[in-house]
Amino acid sequence: MNPGGGFINRCRTAVGTFAEGLLGLVYPPACALCHEQRALPASGHVCDTCRDRVRRISGPICPRCGLPFSGSVTGAPGSCADCRDASPPWDRARAAVHAEGVALEAVHRLKYQREPWFATFLSGLLVEAALPDLADRKVEGIIPVPLHRVRRREREFNQAERLALPLARALGVAVVTDRVQRVEPTRNQATLDRRERRLNVRSAFGALGEGRLQGHWVVVDDVLTTGATAAAVCGVLRRMGVTEITVWAVARATLDGPAPSAVAGRPSAVA
Repeated sequence: MNPGGGFINRCRTAVGTFAEGLLGLVYPPACALCHEQRALPASGHVCDTCRDRVRRISGPICPRCGLPFSGSVTGAPGSCADCRDASPPWDRARAAVHAEGVALEAVHRLKYQREPWFATFLSGLLVEAALPDLADRKVEGIIPVPLHRVRRREREFNQAERLALPLARALGVAVVTDRVQRVEPTRNQATLDRRERRLNVRSAFGALGEGRLQGHWVVVDDVLTTGATAAAVCGVLRRMGVTEITVWAVARATLDGPAPSAVAGRPSAVA
């Protein structure tokens, strides 16, 4: 494992914090989303009113991929159709909130408009949901979904790393960025359908280094939709020897509209 990885991550965090400080000097302490309510850097420049508009994921979900089901479920919910038909390479996947409204705007502005202060807001949502789930589980480390070097150079940072750092600190583990790499500059997943997403990332990731990994690792990304990207990363980790994988994303989206309904523990097909 690269001993300089932790130093690099701390430097990136410091740069993000410095950028947030500059924002506070240039702009009054107003919400970066609604521009009406007061919001400070510690909240990611998102006010309480906008924060309350975020819809947390609760209620019945697929126990394997974490897809929320609409309506009520009688008895313990079963796996969704996708997980029954093609078992994903992770043990569990979860997300904190629905990818809509305030949360989705914050994700897009973090990734595409280079507004790093939103990482504070989004990582807070992630820690709020993921820490209770992981606190009693032994975790070896966190793997943020890597960007290809070309995309990283364009964006100047990897949003998954910024989202993962506060969760890693809360768990007392490292964010590991030197064991899995993105080897292909793939197309943007948001423009593709389900089949195209799987093909797009099928060979996008590879292992770095010769050593094997063991135990339980957590993969972190910003948005989980079909799970194709996370599955490709998990496949690499399985080949490296990892025995248990949990995927955590800030937000959960679907390709086909509202979440499927579930009746008597038999959920319908998922996006």
